Amino acid sequence: MSAHNSESAVSDSCELADVGGSLTSSASGLVPTKLTVVVGDTHFCEEKTLLVQSCDYFRALYRSGMKECRQQEIHLKSLRARGFLIALAVLRGELPALDADDIVEAIECAAFLQVAKLTKHLIELIDSDNCLLMYHTAATFGLMDLYHAAALFIRDMYVDLEAEVRNTLPSELIAYVDSLTPSVFVAVGAHVTCGVNETVHVASRTVCYLDETGNNWKVLTDLPLEASTSMAGVTVLDNNLYIIGGVHGVQKQVVDSCFCYSVENNHWGRIASPAQLRYNLSLVGADSRLYAIGGECDRTVMSSVETYDVTTGLWTFAAHLPRPAAGVACTKAMRRIFVCLWRPMETTEIYEYVSAKDQWLLVTTLIRRQSYGHCMVGHRDNLYIMRNGPSDDFLRCLMDCYNLSSGQWSSLPGHFANSKGSLFTAVVKSDSVFTLNRSMTLEYAVDGKTWKPRRQMKGFPRSGSVWTFLLRLPYALV
Repeated sequence: MSAHNSESAVSDSCELADVGGSLTSSASGLVPTKLTVVVGDTHFCEEKTLLVQSCDYFRALYRSGMKECRQQEIHLKSLRARGFLIALAVLRGELPALDADDIVEAIECAAFLQVAKLTKHLIELIDSDNCLLMYHTAATFGLMDLYHAAALFIRDMYVDLEAEVRNTLPSELIAYVDSLTPSVFVAVGAHVTCGVNETVHVASRTVCYLDETGNNWKVLTDLPLEASTSMAGVTVLDNNLYIIGGVHGVQKQVVDSCFCYSVENNHWGRIASPAQLRYNLSLVGADSRLYAIGGECDRTVMSSVETYDVTTGLWTFAAHLPRPAAGVACTKAMRRIFVCLWRPMETTEIYEYVSAKDQWLLVTTLIRRQSYGHCMVGHRDNLYIMRNGPSDDFLRCLMDCYNLSSGQWSSLPGHFANSKGSLFTAVVKSDSVFTLNRSMTLEYAVDGKTWKPRRQMKGFPRSGSVWTFLLRLPYALV
């Protein structure tokens, strides 16, 4: 029987997944029927729609024409109930914390049922305590996305983990980690576009990375002459560096050219410009998309947001910010995008962009006397808000932490002096945070609700605003 005839036969007796993932019935259209899934001795009664839309296993089953798709009860003999329960929680939008046993069962379930959303959740949970377990277990069950992500995490923390890696992992897993390069801390100063004959300015227009072993900054690439990093949007997505907008000239003329640097090819190329030219914007990348958030044009602050699909090369408008804003603090945590907006008096509001609904939703509010959040960093399920000290004291950074799982705020003890390392350019690398100014680069070890100074390295020899981020360089460029 052909595939077409098989599907026709099945549609008479059970719902099938169509191209869009919904369930259809020849008799009555959309029918969200229930399905009983038996895992071990545990029975789960779930919406069939949820399972078919979210799990490749069930999607294939209900398109196959096999007798199982006619049954109202499916037995999964190869799984354990705890793993399936975790998968269901994630599919409902929960972000469960997992212990070692949970991780093993969740990986087994994600691999067997091909639950992409559960795999992404596991990737977000990788930390220094579980990365070796994640890596080894993902290799065992063939969950390759998690396998690669855990290997990259281990490579970035090799200084701390190498002895344990050598003592506990099989040789083939060690070899794969050794084949990877660690991500490096990269910085570029604020530069406007440059004329062909302006050799003095051209010499300083460099993107540099920190050689941690030699404690020295090295040139990675030169900026294109037409590119501006002054009041531009700068971010990294899928190991490519993007520069959107910016200004040149004393009148703050907006730059209408946008650029992408491919680390793999060591090459700059142009990409399409957003429909609304902008500067002093916030730029963040997630799930193969760039988000150009707010900013200014013709000295007018905007609330508009545009998103760029790197696969199609097209910009489209997304939901506007709740109010006009420029240069807002923005970060990612747990695969989610967050921004800080200020509201007089002394109020910092944190909004999340929910792409499935194309909405900005208020997550929480922080009120601190004479202080606003100027930088936000995501690490695991925590958002760290760096803000100026009282009375606009920018020589002293205070920090608060918002936990996404508990919904609770806490204040980090002590203060962080900008003279020793500006927290307004903080970048997370595994379980560390890198900050810098002209005097020094300072690495903090993030441990729960505390940031502890770990290493002091050479500062970045540029004045003015500095953009910082991580890139993973090929061995040929290191």
